[in-house]
Amino acid sequence: MKALIPAVLLSLVFPASASAEAGDVVGKWIDPSDGQLVVSVYGEGAAEQVRQSGSRVQVVSRGRAELDGIVRRVGSIAAGPTGVTSWGIDPVSAQVVVRTVAAADADLVARIRGFGEAVRVVVDAAAPVQQAGEVRTGSPWWPGSETYCSVGFGATDSGGGKHFLTAGHCTNDANQAAYGQISQQNRVGTSNVGGSRSVNAREGDMGVVAVTEAGWALSPSVNTWGGGAVTVAGFVEPVVGQSTCHSGNTSKWQCGRVTAVNQTINYGSVVVEGLATTTACSKGGDSGGGWLVGDKAVGLHSGGQSSCEPGGADNQSIFQPVGEALKKWGLTLVTGDPGGDTEAPSVPGNLRATGVTSSSVALGWDAATDNVGVTGYDVYRGEEVVASSEGTSVSVAGLAADTEYSFVVRARDAAGNRSGASAVVTARTAKGDTGARTFSNGKAFAIRDFAVAVSPVRSTASGSAAAPVTVVVDAVHTCQEDLNITLVGPSGRYYSLQRAGGFECHAFPGTRTFTVRTSEQAGGNWTLRIGDNGPGDVGTLNSWSVTV
Repeated sequence: MKALIPAVLLSLVFPASASAEAGDVVGKWIDPSDGQLVVSVYGEGAAEQVRQSGSRVQVVSRGRAELDGIVRRVGSIAAGPTGVTSWGIDPVSAQVVVRTVAAADADLVARIRGFGEAVRVVVDAAAPVQQAGEVRTGSPWWPGSETYCSVGFGATDSGGGKHFLTAGHCTNDANQAAYGQISQQNRVGTSNVGGSRSVNAREGDMGVVAVTEAGWALSPSVNTWGGGAVTVAGFVEPVVGQSTCHSGNTSKWQCGRVTAVNQTINYGSVVVEGLATTTACSKGGDSGGGWLVGDKAVGLHSGGQSSCEPGGADNQSIFQPVGEALKKWGLTLVTGDPGGDTEAPSVPGNLRATGVTSSSVALGWDAATDNVGVTGYDVYRGEEVVASSEGTSVSVAGLAADTEYSFVVRARDAAGNRSGASAVVTARTAKGDTGARTFSNGKAFAIRDFAVAVSPVRSTASGSAAAPVTVVVDAVHTCQEDLNITLVGPSGRYYSLQRAGGFECHAFPGTRTFTVRTSEQAGGNWTLRIGDNGPGDVGTLNSWSVTV
């Protein structure tokens, strides 16, 4: 018998009376198109339980047990200086994503590709590295005479002793003096007391510094480098799709989104399991600094591409989940009144409708400003949040044809402050033809290196989908061989239209038609996903349609 689903996931997606098997739940993620939590499951039994709990379901073609087995097999051959830099499960596609550099061992990569469609190999421009570099998140500290690292989060032990969490590769020397200034000045305390308070191995990248010197106090506020401080109010576990920010002594305050969790990272000198990757940039010296989701601690900075130019890669930066470190050493996070930053962002300006279909309205607005930094926007219809975005545009889907809708947008910051509502914009959806079987999305989406463009449409057609379903894609891209193009049906199943591959680049031919056989009902949300798996080539999805 398989083990039961972990309690933390059960509490999120199942009622107390429900039970299911861990092999049926692949993972959870946040849909960037509407901000909703999605649970990927294998098999209709677990899917029905999730639906009954009110959560959204995506039925995938592989179970967790199969994917865990592939992760173990990849790990058994990829560790060391092989050019394979990370591997782990992607809950969206139910694949094991293996990241390499161009100079990776070709025979090894061929063996990994031999695992079949359950594995997706992504080639990065550079390998990640572990970055060296009042006790307050993001501020610098110096391990002995070495290069500085950054403070993660203050914590206390059961006896009231003061500590701060940071990266394990910053605390690997036992009983090493820790300083608050360069040149071994202004001692804070001692790192890795007794040699048992640091890990930089498969278990994780995390360590503890004991704050023993008089005059040092633990602060729950975050150094946001020129803005008002965010105050730590608790901690959460990382989830794919979360908006997140981190503070470090070199890159300062940087924000992005979580792209993967529970990843195995091969730094060359060490392999670390259970890490999360993000699009936010970082640099050497940020190591150990704190990552947050709003005002909740989520991670300790581990490494990354050590650059902010051009930035935005799926694995730009890497962090160690902070909950694991707190549990390992029995520590309690230092939290405070989140009143440190009480200033709300400015009101977004010039809210406007930029396009309509029979089932959606595309909106755009001018950016808001904030004393710390704007982390996102929420679009409201009445009192309901109908869409969220990190940027200044979004498409509100699932609307009725030939109907007038009114919207406002509010900005939010990392401390949870929200702006006032923008001016109201009103738009009418296009007239729908109840007999029509073709549905389209005319909003343009950027296709960026190592990112996925996601464009939804809503079909109002009835009955079973056509055999085959026809997809017409209008796009510009300088290397179509970099692109994975996938159609997601209303059931959540994925249908591959084009897989990335090839040694020569050819431009995407402007408009291209695909056909695919499905077992879907025609009505519901259909989504086109275009993933760019190569560096140096970008483009735009201009529009697309699906005939069902």
